[in-house]
Amino acid sequence: MGAIDTSTELGARAEERLRSERTIWLATVAPDGAPTVRPVWFVWDGDGFLVFSQPNAAKVRHISANPAVCLHLDADAWGENIVVVTGEARIVPDHPPADRTPAYVEKYGWGFERLGVSPGDYAADYSTPIQITFGRLRTYY
Repeated sequence: MGAIDTSTELGARAEERLRSERTIWLATVAPDGAPTVRPVWFVWDGDGFLVFSQPNAAKVRHISANPAVCLHLDADAWGENIVVVTGEARIVPDHPPADRTPAYVEKYGWGFERLGVSPGDYAADYSTPIQITFGRLRTYY
């Protein structure tokens, strides 16, 4: 079993959303203590998350200074079906780039096409891999 107890209905629903959703909101902590939120592409492997970033993005600086993060999926039309995960992030320079991460290429091939870039071009621009370890799950259904 991974980080989420999928034997429960709530856990199974959260796991399904984390595997299928295209975008998640990543909150980091700025140097002045302010939360900073932005949408990111991600891969959930059952134990944690993988995100790729442009190297000079604020989120990279924030994570380097304070690894505490929160990830949040959008609610449904009724303001329900919410999944929030807290965790710790770290930059992993030795991780393969986005274009050599099969789960990422499979999930976001449509996105590369939509942006008009090859997987290699995307990987060159979003060259900073970030791993986020699972901390705590909150669901609101």
